[in-house]
Amino acid sequence: MIDHAERAQVLVEALPYIQHYYNKIIVVKYGGNAMISPDLQKAVMDDIVLLSLIGIKVVLVHGGGPEINDMLRRVGKESKFVDGLRVTDEETIEIVQMVLAGKVNKKLVNLLQNTGGRAIGLSGMDGHMIEATMQDERLGYVGEITHINTAPITDLLDKGYIPVISTVGCDRENHVYNINADTAAARIAGALKSENLILMTDITGVLRDKDDPSTLIPRIFVSEVPQLMSEGIIQGGMIPKMECCVDAIRRGVKKACIIDGRVPHSILIETLTDAGIGTMLTL
Repeated sequence: MIDHAERAQVLVEALPYIQHYYNKIIVVKYGGNAMISPDLQKAVMDDIVLLSLIGIKVVLVHGGGPEINDMLRRVGKESKFVDGLRVTDEETIEIVQMVLAGKVNKKLVNLLQNTGGRAIGLSGMDGHMIEATMQDERLGYVGEITHINTAPITDLLDKGYIPVISTVGCDRENHVYNINADTAAARIAGALKSENLILMTDITGVLRDKDDPSTLIPRIFVSEVPQLMSEGIIQGGMIPKMECCVDAIRRGVKKACIIDGRVPHSILIETLTDAGIGTMLTL
């Protein structure tokens, strides 16, 4: 419990960050345990609505791997992966579209609305927001992004809405593609020249010793990334996330953060406090 003076101090500490981010764009990639746990889910919705109400333009980008897996199991279809990416045939892409653009997207919109926010759900197909082409024939309808059309997003932001975007893309030949959510969030953030890209994960951040959370690296410069990869400090599933962050920075995003979504209110801690959370990447 904290007293009134401590509460006031928390607000005073947040003031310069509110001023800094006011009327600027933050892109949040939502996934991992924070998307499954009801308590963490509520904390994320609270964070996003609060940021929106104080004048920060939040874009929420989401995946939905567990929900897709569950639906595939229900229809008796086995999930197959190549190099960590889901093999997506014609039947699977229909399920992906149904789950991501339908069930998951509309659930998140409803949660934000019920928390006091104003949200509208979009898929990457709406307004041809995410245009893509086939990444690898072995993967089927897994997409490589070729273009981001920001107009549907900025139209909603300008009207005070929180865009909630499912990562399903399309091409000019009416093909639909499953897009990696981290990649989509990075490209959307880059196209919007957002102030911050936040990737929510199930890990503390980049650790010098993967088994010791106290070795968290709070800040990494883009120029340091190749060395950290060669030393094995950035390894495994952290490599594609870091590559997404580097890509976003090079496309004009001011900073990118990999944060622990298992920590309640991690978005607020990262955005509005001196301490921050996770690992921040900058030029």
